[in-house]
Amino acid sequence: MKFGGTSVGSAGRILDVVGIVKSQLCNEPIVVVSALGGVTDSLINIGNESASGKDVSLMLEQVIDRHYEMVNRLNLDKKIIAKEVEQLSRLVGEIFLLGEATPRNIDKLMSFGERMSARIVAACMRSFGLHAQAYDAYDLGMTTTPNFGDADVLPETYQNIREGLANKKEIPVITGFIGKSRNGDITTLGRGGSDYTASIIGAAVGAREIQIWTDVNGIMTADPKIVKTARSVDEVSYKEAAELAMLGAKVLHPKTILPAVENNIPVRILNTFNPRHRGTLVLNSISTGSRVTSITYKKHILAISISKSGKLDEKGFLKKVLETFDRRGVPVDLISNSKIGVSVTIDEKYGTVELMDDLKKVGKVEVKSNRARVSLVGNDLLYMPDILETMYSSLKRIRIEMVSSSISEKNTSIVIEEKYADSAVKRLHTTFFSR
Repeated sequence: MKFGGTSVGSAGRILDVVGIVKSQLCNEPIVVVSALGGVTDSLINIGNESASGKDVSLMLEQVIDRHYEMVNRLNLDKKIIAKEVEQLSRLVGEIFLLGEATPRNIDKLMSFGERMSARIVAACMRSFGLHAQAYDAYDLGMTTTPNFGDADVLPETYQNIREGLANKKEIPVITGFIGKSRNGDITTLGRGGSDYTASIIGAAVGAREIQIWTDVNGIMTADPKIVKTARSVDEVSYKEAAELAMLGAKVLHPKTILPAVENNIPVRILNTFNPRHRGTLVLNSISTGSRVTSITYKKHILAISISKSGKLDEKGFLKKVLETFDRRGVPVDLISNSKIGVSVTIDEKYGTVELMDDLKKVGKVEVKSNRARVSLVGNDLLYMPDILETMYSSLKRIRIEMVSSSISEKNTSIVIEEKYADSAVKRLHTTFFSR
């Protein structure tokens, strides 16, 4: 059972977590927790500001006070996080003196969010009569590469954790997001790190199910902020979930649940604030035939067309275009290729003058800003009869500037002006989910 930052963001929410865990004691729960919501960003900011020579005492005090306030509201003893608070304060001082926020020190700094959170949650469980104990994941065997900020888990981790948890009689409350290299340095696992921790632990112990407790009712048919009638999807395949994540859905990062999927362990996405809801079950594969699972979107993108300036049969043109983006470290989102040129979309933050100058060396460049990508995600979409015709019919009077389908047959995407994005999502949802 993994609980994210919003799920442990206040005293009331931690009490909800305790109640949820208590209701599943018969399933022998193992708990993984994130830092309190927003704490990781605050710690990174403290590290960077301190390294630049600025006085961060007030910022640090605010982070520490937030945790102590949580302890007070839950009627717990301040001693449970006193050691971590002392070590955190010392590290910030060291960074100030060093005058540099090294990746090693930033990872160590970030680790305190999870370390304090785990101790608070475990102590709260004990105050309600549950036999719980906080553990730092690396003390149970979470061993990683020394790639600070985005470390990979080493193979021995699975046996280490299996052995580390084998004789534990209490409910383990384990830090998400963090591990240690073989050299003993604290590392972090990157985006979705706490989900990844839960997936690794679940795979190591052969869990019956891995539960990701968040603040939504699982994977939705669309963003409920835009589509009020959006509903949760009962089951999705891993490939569908991965496609949604790659296209901007923030419920899961596909890397994080791969250990579970590879071991055929179901992953269920649940809502801490609506625990009776069944959520969404992510399975290795499901037999659904052709279907649309969800509609997702991304705003603030650039649509860039690079046309051949020489012969139309010029060889290696696509390769030159993609190498240009690669040299600048710019990830390409969608791509559409023809004999006369290439069209791509990228996040607008990457649209630098330097990139455009490089592209002009390859061909004639046309850039359209304020664009949005709207995507249908599902299973075997190319086998759905008239899917493109249905999309075009649904989006009458909205000019579709680009169409791209994945070879996995899991998504079909269009590019339109950003101002029409919300309307397009609503119309497509009505077309595909209100029949």
